[in-house]
Amino acid sequence: MIALVVFLQVSLSVAVSGPYTSPEYLPLRVAEAEGYFTQEGLQVSLMTTRAEPGAAEALAKGEADLAATSLEAALRHGAVGGRPPRLVFGLTAAPPVALLVSTAHRDTVKRIEDLAGKRVAVTSPGAPEHPLLFALLDRHQIKPTQLSLLSLGERGLVAALDAGEVHAGLLPDPWASRLVEDGKAAILADFRRRDEAARWLGGPTVHAALFARADRPPKASDLTAFARALLRAVRRVETAPTEDLLAHLPGRVVGLKEDFVARLEGAREIYLPGGWVRYETLQLSVAQIRIRAPFPKAVKVPRRPADLLLLDPLKTIIE
Repeated sequence: MIALVVFLQVSLSVAVSGPYTSPEYLPLRVAEAEGYFTQEGLQVSLMTTRAEPGAAEALAKGEADLAATSLEAALRHGAVGGRPPRLVFGLTAAPPVALLVSTAHRDTVKRIEDLAGKRVAVTSPGAPEHPLLFALLDRHQIKPTQLSLLSLGERGLVAALDAGEVHAGLLPDPWASRLVEDGKAAILADFRRRDEAARWLGGPTVHAALFARADRPPKASDLTAFARALLRAVRRVETAPTEDLLAHLPGRVVGLKEDFVARLEGAREIYLPGGWVRYETLQLSVAQIRIRAPFPKAVKVPRRPADLLLLDPLKTIIE
C-alpha cells in the first residue's frame, strides 16, 4: 500500500528564492514541514536559490516546474522565447520591510517628500526593497537623483541609522522592529501589512508569487492541489502560535529563534487573501516595475494583465 501511495503521488519541483529565512516564502516551508503537499497527493521538492533572479532562471531553464519569486524577477529573468511565466498564486503585496528614519533626523524627515536631498540607504542594489523605494519615490514625485542613495548591507544600514549617518533606510525584520523598540529609529512608511503597502503605493500590489512557464504549466488539477496546500500553510502562518510553527520547521528556516519571532510577527498581515491577484493589481505592479528600468527587449510583456495570470486552478478553490 505504501508503494502504491508513493506511485500515485505527482512530483512537482519548485525553485524558491532565498534566503531560507525569508518570510515571503515561509508558507512553502510550512506546507512542506507540516505535510500539506503530501496530503494533497503531491511530492514537492523545494530548491532554494540565492536570490529572486535565480529562481526565475531555474524555471526558464526547465530545472523547476514552478518558481516562487518576485514579479519583477519572473518578468525579467523567467521568460522563455520572449514569453514571461504566468502567475498562479500570489503570496505577498510587497517586501515586508519598513522605511525607517533615524531618530537623529526625525525633526527634518517627517514625510516622504522630505527625503529629497537626504541620504537614504538600502541593504543592496538587488534587494527586494530597492525597486520598492523607486516606486515610492515616483508616487511622491521625487526623482532618485534628488537623493543620495547608498547600499550598506543590513548590519551597515542598522549602524548608520543608529549613528545618524543616513537620514532614512529600508530594512526588514528583525532589524526594523528592534531599532524602533530601542528608540533609535521611527517608521516613516510600513510595508509589512498589505493595507499599508496599498496606501503608500497607490493601490493593491503583488510582489512575491508562484509562477509557471507559459509554454508548459503543470496540469490544472495539480496546480489546484498545490494551491490548496499553500492556502492551508498561509492561514497557519497568519494565525498559528509561534511555538507551534517552530516545532515543525527545520533550523535553517528558523535561524535564530528571536529573529524568527520578529520576522513572523512583522509578516503575518502581508499575504494576499486567498492567493488571488486581480488584473488591476497586476497592472499597477507591472507599471511600478517599469519605473526603475525598462524590460529587456527580448521579453514580450503582454499589454493585457490577464495574459500574465493563470488563476483558473485557484479559482475552483475560493469560489
